[in-house]
Amino acid sequence: MTAGILRVVVLDPKLAPLRAEFEAALPDGASVSWPDPQDTEAVEAALKTADVLVSGQCTGRMAALAPGLRLVHTAGAGTDRIDTASLAPGTQVANTFHHEDSIAEYAVSAAILLRRGFLRQHEALRHGRWDSPAYDPGSPWVDTLGAATVGFVGFGHIGARCWQRFRAFGARGVAVTRRGGVDAAAEGLAWSGTIDDLGSLLEGSDVVVVSAPLTSGTRGLIGAAELSRMRSTAVLVNVGRGPVVDEDALYRALSDRAIGGAALDVWYRYPVDGHSAAPAEHPFGTLDNVLMTPHSSGVTRQTFARRADDIAANIRRLAAGEPLHNVVAVAR
Repeated sequence: MTAGILRVVVLDPKLAPLRAEFEAALPDGASVSWPDPQDTEAVEAALKTADVLVSGQCTGRMAALAPGLRLVHTAGAGTDRIDTASLAPGTQVANTFHHEDSIAEYAVSAAILLRRGFLRQHEALRHGRWDSPAYDPGSPWVDTLGAATVGFVGFGHIGARCWQRFRAFGARGVAVTRRGGVDAAAEGLAWSGTIDDLGSLLEGSDVVVVSAPLTSGTRGLIGAAELSRMRSTAVLVNVGRGPVVDEDALYRALSDRAIGGAALDVWYRYPVDGHSAAPAEHPFGTLDNVLMTPHSSGVTRQTFARRADDIAANIRRLAAGEPLHNVVAVAR
């Protein structure tokens, strides 16, 4: 690295709206480039002199083009697209979070939307029909969130923050995790357990919030047998990863009305380029008991403003020779 100059390359387009604030928070003397991620020539030219790469991806080729890299920092939690093995020895890989508040807001609002029947009422009123027992005795009565038991499949920083928000409405909470160990009393939960207790959670919950990560052990964790144990009025909110819930089984359960509904923010397919792609093999969009969102539950200005602050703070630490925060790997 040239003395006094720290070269930072930013390839994450979600930070572009925060460019001025991000650059102002960097250490004196830092040089920042924002090449178009789609412009291969510009990206490769910038990488050749980069000390810091801010990106959700660093392939083997990118690493080879950037022999001077000291830090690869993602603007999110995931580092699975960083080829750590290809980085020069000593290169640190760090991540950042801050999406839990926005995701919790999404989980609560989606649960209310589905549980209160607002999607159905919205569509009915667009056609002049007042779908409420106050006007139509045949319309179903709905329940408040405060009357619900909310079951959490996964209780990390996202699940725990979701529970704080649900708890404010007076809901009852239960949780299962892969290893157990959640202190139910300390968290204000009715009970907590391991994945072995998943069936009991599903049977007793009115809202099921899935925030478990996708691993070989959680893929298809909730399948046909598990969905059959849910209440016919229960709603599922998936903010973890799509394949934690089996796609075929979920579509059947929703289309057959075996469960009340689902809010799906994470999917089975994603765009490869651009912003167009069917999110699943099955046509979930034809179902009126599904809220579909494009993995946007954590995407708010506040989420990325805090992430930008974290990244800039780590770059300042790097420049000062101080230990970095949120380091998830160091190239060997």
